[in-house]
Amino acid sequence: MTTNRFLLLLGIILFVGIQQAFAQQYQAKIIDAKTETPIVYGTIETGPNRGLITNEEGIFTVNIQDLKEVDSIYISALGYKKKGLAWRTATDSIIKLMPEAFKLKGVFLTDKQLAVEQIIDSIKAHFVTNYTGNLTQQKIFLRQSDLNRMSKADIEFKESSIEELNEALIDSVVKIIPRTSSFYRETLFDYYGTYTGHKINVIKAAQLYDKSNEGSLEALGQKLERIFKENVKPDSYLKIKSGIFGTKVQLDSVVNNNDEAQVIEVKVNDTVGDNYQETVKRQLDQVYQQLFFQEDAKLDVFSKSNRYDFELGDYTFIDDEAVYSIRFSPKGKRDFEGVMYVNTADYAVMRMEYENVRSLRRVKLLGISYEEAVFNGKLFFKKGSTGYIPTYIELVDGRNFGIKRPLKVIEKNKFVKGRRKQNELSLGLDFKNTQTIKYEFVVFDSEALSAESYSALAEKAAAKATYLSKYDPDFWKGYTIIEPNAAIRSFTVEE
Repeated sequence: MTTNRFLLLLGIILFVGIQQAFAQQYQAKIIDAKTETPIVYGTIETGPNRGLITNEEGIFTVNIQDLKEVDSIYISALGYKKKGLAWRTATDSIIKLMPEAFKLKGVFLTDKQLAVEQIIDSIKAHFVTNYTGNLTQQKIFLRQSDLNRMSKADIEFKESSIEELNEALIDSVVKIIPRTSSFYRETLFDYYGTYTGHKINVIKAAQLYDKSNEGSLEALGQKLERIFKENVKPDSYLKIKSGIFGTKVQLDSVVNNNDEAQVIEVKVNDTVGDNYQETVKRQLDQVYQQLFFQEDAKLDVFSKSNRYDFELGDYTFIDDEAVYSIRFSPKGKRDFEGVMYVNTADYAVMRMEYENVRSLRRVKLLGISYEEAVFNGKLFFKKGSTGYIPTYIELVDGRNFGIKRPLKVIEKNKFVKGRRKQNELSLGLDFKNTQTIKYEFVVFDSEALSAESYSALAEKAAAKATYLSKYDPDFWKGYTIIEPNAAIRSFTVEE
């Protein structure tokens, strides 16, 4: 083969490869045409009741297979002009949206103008019709980001009657406790049901975290277990005391019926064998329980609306629907402030952003502290054939926990002659930890589902998530998800 023919063949191969690569996905970044800043949480419509959303950096990626039935996609964001894009011929990776100024204050958008208090009452009156909770079939992507930071981890060694349970061992325990840790769970699944009852089938899932932390703690647990087995007598039980509190933990597999052995059973659950789909359903329930129209939601801006101030702002548009812009803030000691956008025609909340202005709960008692410090979110809804359905939910839950208490572990045995106390370990604990859990929930397509079809559906068994020790950009190739942020893209386990 001549050099020219070889180069020509190589060029053809490369061209076909590039075409195939582009045929899988289309990625772009949405920015403000004037400021060139990213437009976060912009909406990309890929068909009737189908679409996705840009991430917090303005980036989206769509699977070309999901666009085969449409020639154009439509990009919109609150406060910007809607833009159509012929994706088959699109070459730009940067898409600019023009800001749109709305000067509609005082213009009659409905047959009569309402006071803001009347609008709030109408929102609540239309909960049942707007958020029906009818059976639907959806494709959903759910991401959980779990971040832990241990700001303090001190264990003071005081006393031990077991030689191996010494200060050196306690110091080694402190050293292997991770000060920071990250855990990410990403799941794409088919969903069938309502807010209160649903079935799911996992399509693909991944979990990113550091297994080495588990390994270190597991090895320590095995060492402690060996020490106890070698030093603790048969029929003994442990009495665990922290200040004035105490409880008994039976060491034998069989719990005796005498009064000394009436103990609290302690179990350590092995989650490796758990049904992954049940884990995802629990996550889904946690997200759904916090929607503003749910009875027990923490966000009480409607359930206790008389304790909030509401301010009617300018009108604007979402998905070509005229909406009221209403800001809310607490009166006195209520918890939240934010903004909502309400459809002027049917009083549906189409978008809401909120954050807490004070701790939702704070407990400090006898050296133990607990605080629900952060609770904020973003909610986007779109009208479909079964009423308004969520298209994007972001929920952030942050908690602080601390303990500063003495701890004693005492081995007792009533069957040994002499004193019942056999061994004792005495420590002082001083821990402070912050945990932040963030959920991102995206609905890509939705359609009505009949009761007969729902009853006939069966969930698949033994769904599993793929463990990843570092972010893999190829893992979700061929699938449409919400793009990860920089923290997830940079996640890797150091060897």
